[in-house]
Amino acid sequence: MTSSSSIPAISDTARARALATLERYVLQETPTGDRAASVTFVEELSDRYTALGGDVVLHPVDGGVHLVANWPGTGRGAGASTILLVGHSDTVWPVGTLAGAVPWIAGGERIAGPGVYDMKSGLVIIEEALELLRGPDGPTDLRPVRIIVTADEEIGSPTSGDLLRATAEGCAVAIGFESPHPDGSLKVGRLGSTRLNLAVTGVPAHAALDPEKGVSATEEIVDQLLRVREIAAEATARAAQTPDTTVLYNLGSITAPGRANVVSDASAAELGFRFSDPEIEQSVLSEISALSAIRAGASVEVTRLSYRPAWKPRAADLDFAAHISALAESVLGAPLGQLPAAGAADTNLLGASDIAVIDGFGPRGGGAHARSEHILVASLWERITLLAAVLSAPMN
Repeated sequence: MTSSSSIPAISDTARARALATLERYVLQETPTGDRAASVTFVEELSDRYTALGGDVVLHPVDGGVHLVANWPGTGRGAGASTILLVGHSDTVWPVGTLAGAVPWIAGGERIAGPGVYDMKSGLVIIEEALELLRGPDGPTDLRPVRIIVTADEEIGSPTSGDLLRATAEGCAVAIGFESPHPDGSLKVGRLGSTRLNLAVTGVPAHAALDPEKGVSATEEIVDQLLRVREIAAEATARAAQTPDTTVLYNLGSITAPGRANVVSDASAAELGFRFSDPEIEQSVLSEISALSAIRAGASVEVTRLSYRPAWKPRAADLDFAAHISALAESVLGAPLGQLPAAGAADTNLLGASDIAVIDGFGPRGGGAHARSEHILVASLWERITLLAAVLSAPMN
């Protein structure tokens, strides 16, 4: 097991470099879908990873660039299984946020700014851990490392999901760098998150002269949504029979343009579901997908807008979390807890794979997606040290 003495201390020079890097990354606003911003940011990441000895491959898509990088193991770690580090470069904040609602504020124990917590500080942790290990005072035995940085995590990873799964092949464990629980505990398990579009097509007609020739899409979608509510209620009742099982349903929006004197011909609704149990998740989604029109002449179409499957903690995930907790006690003086999380992330896509997964390796802080977004600086150094220990500790 790695001991605290085998991990180099973070020097004042390294701390200054990490803080400068974090500031530079946050000041580069990278909202999801801004391809130019994504290219600029990821090219800098690529240069840094290449300088650290990584083999980098870029995967351009319409809305940005995904990055995958590999480092071979060294010494006795050369034959060890690969560890996958999962991050993302996009944020929820539009360009201009820094100049307005969420400025960069540094100094003292906190650093605030758009994307600092979710998750550019996580990217800095990865970088600085690699710097720490591959410097002249670093250990000689290092595990193989693979990194993926996606560009569309904040909208459900529509273009990076398949790449993430492919990148995970051949890896034994994966670590996500989303924020931890408020006390720093790791996240093991996440609710699945699915967004669906329910679209109804009807037949237009004059509401007074020949209403019988029309089929109201608005009336149809009302009845369809009542059925959706029944399906959600049945699933919630089923979940209540099992401890720690959750089903959440939200009707996000209804669009039914038209006039009172016209039988409407189109309507739509956006539905949101969250599940902790994969079996209930698949049952509900299958029922929703099978919805059919009640009225002759109407049609119903269900489209999946985004999907992150429920990640239910498995024995391998808990074992990996326990391994990291033991390392934390060794190198930081205190173990780490582990709890499921309500929000979904890229690690959901790996929760049903053959590899062990944990998330929440970012620094402590708060305000993800909010104007109060910030990190606690002290936890940045803790996570860098702990990640260095994980990357140099034997597991197999």
